[in-house]
Amino acid sequence: MTSLKIGDKAPQFEAKDEKGNTVKLLDYTGKKLVLFFYPKASTPGCTNEACDLRDNYQSFLAKGYDVLGVSADSAKRQQNWINKHELPFPLLADEEKVVIEAFNVWGPKKFMGREYDGIHRTTFVIDENGVIEDVILKVKTKAHAAQILD
Repeated sequence: MTSLKIGDKAPQFEAKDEKGNTVKLLDYTGKKLVLFFYPKASTPGCTNEACDLRDNYQSFLAKGYDVLGVSADSAKRQQNWINKHELPFPLLADEEKVVIEAFNVWGPKKFMGREYDGIHRTTFVIDENGVIEDVILKVKTKAHAAQILD
């Protein structure tokens, strides 16, 4: 689980998105950012979460938020997922886990009695100055936008 908390400066990062564009936290200076980490593109829970954010995307924009997703999937897998579900926001293909480790969301998990290392589904809401204003650890995949916007 992440050690970052509300009031901390968000770690600076730089990574490639699904199109191969370099994306940096500095690109979002002066804007609010919803940075959501998810375990794997095209899986049911992650698709529910991304589609909920997609369906509420105009509300995020209206409140001054940009949305950016991050997983360790390849750029090709991210792009296929975007195409299939018409996701309007970029997804970082953090295969080297640079951003994932900077935000400390990689670690031991349990699923069906099996232990393994993976991404902990976590969302950070970052303000215009790069300060974390919310950390959501218990993400409700089908109602995640409400967790952020309410």
